[in-house]
Amino acid sequence: MKKNKSFLKNPCKFDDIGYYIQKIFDNLIIMEDFNQKLEKKVDGIVKRVASYMPNLNIEYIKEEVFKAYNYAKEAHQGQFRLSGEPYIMHPVEATIILLDLKPDIFTIQSCLMHDVIEDTPKTKEDIEAEFGSEVAFLCEGLSKLSKVRYKGEQRDIGSLRKMFIAMAEDLRVIFVKLSDRLHNMKTLKFHPKPEKREKIAIETLNIYAPIADRLGLFAIKNSLEEECFKILEPESYKELKRQLREIEPQRRIFMKNVESEIDKILKGKVENYEIDYRVKSIYSIHRKLVKKGLSHVSELFDVFGARVMVETEADCYKVLGIIHNTWTPIPRRFKDYIALPKPNGYKSLHTSIIGLFQEDRKQPTEIQIKTFEMKEYADIGVAAHFEYKEKGSKISQDVDWVKELKDMVDSLQDSDFEGSLKVDVFKDRIYVFTPQGDFINLPFGSTPIDFAYAVHSDLGDHISVAKVNSQVYPLDKELNNGDVVEIITDKNRKPNPFWISFVKTVKAKNKIKAFLKKEDKELHRERGKEILQKYLEKFGFPKLDKDLLLLKNIDGKVLNQEERWALLEQIGNFSLPAPTLLRKIQKAQDPNFDSKEKKGDLSKIEKNTEKHSGGKQTLIIGGEVGLDYKICSCCKRKLGKDIVAHINNKGVITIHKRNCKVLNEVNKDRLLTAYIDGEEEESIIYKISFILENKMGVLKELTETVFSMRIDIDTIDTEKIGNSQRKIILGLKIFDYEYMIIDRLLERLKIKLGDSLINSFILGVDKV
Repeated sequence: MKKNKSFLKNPCKFDDIGYYIQKIFDNLIIMEDFNQKLEKKVDGIVKRVASYMPNLNIEYIKEEVFKAYNYAKEAHQGQFRLSGEPYIMHPVEATIILLDLKPDIFTIQSCLMHDVIEDTPKTKEDIEAEFGSEVAFLCEGLSKLSKVRYKGEQRDIGSLRKMFIAMAEDLRVIFVKLSDRLHNMKTLKFHPKPEKREKIAIETLNIYAPIADRLGLFAIKNSLEEECFKILEPESYKELKRQLREIEPQRRIFMKNVESEIDKILKGKVENYEIDYRVKSIYSIHRKLVKKGLSHVSELFDVFGARVMVETEADCYKVLGIIHNTWTPIPRRFKDYIALPKPNGYKSLHTSIIGLFQEDRKQPTEIQIKTFEMKEYADIGVAAHFEYKEKGSKISQDVDWVKELKDMVDSLQDSDFEGSLKVDVFKDRIYVFTPQGDFINLPFGSTPIDFAYAVHSDLGDHISVAKVNSQVYPLDKELNNGDVVEIITDKNRKPNPFWISFVKTVKAKNKIKAFLKKEDKELHRERGKEILQKYLEKFGFPKLDKDLLLLKNIDGKVLNQEERWALLEQIGNFSLPAPTLLRKIQKAQDPNFDSKEKKGDLSKIEKNTEKHSGGKQTLIIGGEVGLDYKICSCCKRKLGKDIVAHINNKGVITIHKRNCKVLNEVNKDRLLTAYIDGEEEESIIYKISFILENKMGVLKELTETVFSMRIDIDTIDTEKIGNSQRKIILGLKIFDYEYMIIDRLLERLKIKLGDSLINSFILGVDKV
């Protein structure tokens, strides 16, 4: 009773209650109105999907779309955006953006629920129970991508790896992520912190826009760049928008005149064509103005361009011929992206002409010519590679770049990923040709070795000589756009570790590493010890003892036994140059050691060489006739039979005697076989002794390795040593100029036979 009296004594409480009841009622009306508007948007989604999925019943589409919408709406209940709108508005708007890519039902459902796992108590298992495994997989992929972040001016490589793994697994994940990001950019103005807005814009410009471009999603890419432009350079953006409004009358005149002028020359000559125009994106205009140092958009001549769409590729070239015969083409402005498509799959003919406008005959006009199918690809990029299957889901056709991407993310560690990403994904590309005229698309800066591995792994594994535009070309020199590349192989050649330092493509690096992994660790260590020993002897150091004490103190650190062997292993696999370690040893012995050591330099010696001119003999170098060469001073008095060729990084071939001291300083993988034409038939027999474990199959592996290198076995003798070992002496017949093949055979046998090969040594060499 007291409670009631107290209540009655304070009549303003009634007013408070009434106010809050009215407020709640008003909010309910607002929410009801909002829900109705939102459901109209979802209805619009259903109608658009039905327009490009006529094979599906519209009731089925409506049921599936609204099922996902209602599920997301309930999961996000009570959540609001910074704009004040209920959170569900964001996935609906992102889905509307996504529809331009003509996605399947599963992708639409995933887009509507793309933040459910991340921002609500719902799990992947909950979604799978309601929508199936495919939708759950896509939603989980999107949840992982929500953690991708950008740190300052450097990409967060771990996060980028997640993004590209998701892309390689299913491109639909990226389609949704890009749509999500574009809507977030459109509403970024509601974020209260300017520095946060700028950080997100930089992230978008450096990660998401390039990905959209690489996938051929040009509309999304242009929209992302424009939203970033608004935030990062607001004054420049406003000024450029003002300038574009100024030239709007010119755009309308251009559109009208271009269509009528092109229609006049095509009518009756080409069937079923369409003409429209394109306007350069505002961010592209901005970048071009900055690059050219211009201040007004009217100073650019390619802001507007015409497009002609036809039925077939043949019609594209027919239209091109008609246009070029009618108006004057501008030199060096023609690009054939049909014969040489862009890496993202874009195809079209681009040309620029003058004389189209009667008012201004000098006005350049850019014209793009493509088929209707190419136009669709230009509109939706790699999404055009998807095809429908039952119930509206889609499966991707083969997309070469995406398959390369999957290889990259599967094989690289984070330490390698950034460089490979910049090269294989964001870097400019070049086209080079095989001698048969087929084109190979490679990252800018690729070498003949990258080319060889792009054609076939065996070609890369056994590359001996590269010829570019019919000229011998260094294996580590960059190729140029349009080069014609021929690879000459040697069945006995194999990849060298130092190649990894200059090849550009992930495929080449992976193939080289895979080959090298087959080599025995002990082989590297013993080879490294042998190489270093030669340098130590040359500079007066004692031989390495069993404890490698000479390597105990390096760079001020005391190394244990394993660390000392690791240094030799690096020399043996060519990842550490022997002279570098020698200098470290010298510094450890003498703290005042002057690193400026005077040593014989190949380049100095080669400067003293001269071209073999009068009475020049014809040499067969690397199996090729007629290659230009110089002769080293070691043998320029007389060109004998025991010679070998060396190719330097400039492509200059120098002929040396096989015992030339200069060869001790060169990379052995730059050596090529060489002999005087007509004398190649002279043969020699190497007598080699092998001590092997006496077990079944070892002799078979030994002889198979010899035969695989196409070496003739002239004689074979075998002798049992006790119960556990056997000595085998092979007489191996080779041409004299192939003497280097013996070292390669012995290295290969160490790898092939492993511990079964106890020892091997050359007994002698006999001439046949």
